[in-house]
Amino acid sequence: MFKKVLSIILMLAMLSSLALTFTSCGGDDDDFKLGVILLHDEASTYDKNFIEAVERAKTQLGLSNDQVIYKKNIPESALCTEAADDLVDQGCDIIFADSFGHETFLLDSARKHPEVQFCHATGTMAHTAGVANFHNAFASIYEGRYLAGVAAGLKLNEMIADGEITAAQAKMGYVGAFTYAEVISGYTSFYLGAKSVCPTVTMEVQFTGSWYDELLERQAADTLIGRGCKLISQHADSMGAPSICETKGVPNVSYNGSTVSSCPNTFIISSKIDWTPYFVYICNAVKDGNAIDVDWTGTLTNGSVALSEVNTAAAAEGTQTKLDEVKAKLISGEIKVFDTTTFTVGGNPIAADHKADVDTDSAFTPDTDVVDGGAFLESKFRSAPYFDIRIDGITLLNEKF
Repeated sequence: MFKKVLSIILMLAMLSSLALTFTSCGGDDDDFKLGVILLHDEASTYDKNFIEAVERAKTQLGLSNDQVIYKKNIPESALCTEAADDLVDQGCDIIFADSFGHETFLLDSARKHPEVQFCHATGTMAHTAGVANFHNAFASIYEGRYLAGVAAGLKLNEMIADGEITAAQAKMGYVGAFTYAEVISGYTSFYLGAKSVCPTVTMEVQFTGSWYDELLERQAADTLIGRGCKLISQHADSMGAPSICETKGVPNVSYNGSTVSSCPNTFIISSKIDWTPYFVYICNAVKDGNAIDVDWTGTLTNGSVALSEVNTAAAAEGTQTKLDEVKAKLISGEIKVFDTTTFTVGGNPIAADHKADVDTDSAFTPDTDVVDGGAFLESKFRSAPYFDIRIDGITLLNEKF
């Protein structure tokens, strides 16, 4: 009897030891690796924003430096596929790419390596590609740009009140990279935010044809200033526009991070997507054996849409208070960024049955009804932007890109 009891005790001890071993393996995750493909490097505000998010997530997840592998300055070409394949060979469990043009090349690698999860920022194809290990992600950054626009409009109001400009001279300039929906959605939401507090505002947009070209961005901002724009913002990735604004004393709203250290006299505020929540989410999903969303959208609520601190040396008085008020109304739904009563196209409101290109094909055919309840529903049907309407009040100076 004693031997039988002892045998049972030993068996229970063995099972307990095995359970601890499995728990320890799942908790340490020493073999887990994240690969990150970047279009540029830290010199680009866009790519720097991703790097900073990865580093924050790495700290939160307790990952070592060896568990995160960067591939920097990877162009939107077959070199992206090669980079992804190499990350697979290095043992990465997740491979992430940060640029729109990386998508088709990353998808090629995903098809070859079904055992690895591939995640892509700003892309449009995951929800229709039918590739189980390929995922898209973006955020409702148009809400962040709207808030930044409110700060811009308040600054214009201050300049009007101080007699620096007239209401009719309240013109903003915007440096855009390409005429993609992502850029159109961004500059339109920024404009509508400004218009919500400064009703006489107009805006001109100058495109560069590049996500990152400091000289072209500087020249574009200089052109806009020369055309009488009293405040400059951007959807491009260098310090070109902010630096010329600081030189010429023109207020500036930057993107992807504060430029206050370099532009203390002109920087007002910046909006960005904080990718930290997404990196934490996808890493935990893989480590826990859970599925990753095919098409994930970050929001103001989960901290994925963020604003820098207001630079009180350049911003209008009361800016932070107003932003807190508007942010609360965006979260509650009281304010809709693309409220169809707040803009027109050719003097007319857009149709209630307006369609947008959501399920992208080679012809970019509009395929989905996107207006409901008096608002264009950006981010509802796909994480990547699909607002591509040219609204009144915004003049495009060049559309060759």
